Amino acid sequence: MRLPALLAALAGVLCIAAAADPAERLPDPAQEAHARALFRDVRCLVCQNESIDDSEAPLAGDLRGIIREQVKAGKSDAQIKGYLTDRYGQFVLMKPTFDPGNLALWAGPFLVVAFGLFLLLGRLRNRQPDVELSKAEADRLERLSREGRP
Repeated sequence: MRLPALLAALAGVLCIAAAADPAERLPDPAQEAHARALFRDVRCLVCQNESIDDSEAPLAGDLRGIIREQVKAGKSDAQIKGYLTDRYGQFVLMKPTFDPGNLALWAGPFLVVAFGLFLLLGRLRNRQPDVELSKAEADRLERLSREGRP
């Protein structure tokens, strides 16, 4: 029973090792570390819920190559992210910046909650008041409770 689990773990390790192709890496370890940090901030446009550091999509590989070229050229983080957002839009960033172009993205959840509270308060304010029982209804209720009926 342990052998299949061991083989599966070994296959997983080999797949991970094969995914990080040394030929793609920058020769300077500091530049590679800088590029890897940027990979975590950039969204894979194919997977959409993963960073390009985690994705195996071909487009993610292309984006990693672009970032490595920019880092090698000495560009700053802001310049690299600016280049990517100019080409792919704010969606390429895992944490988009706050600007008028994506105001609805940032304000939308708050507006939905505010609208829901507005509707809730309106319904609570306009509900019918509790009506008191008439004398006949009160007498009937008293009689039924004395008889032990539910």
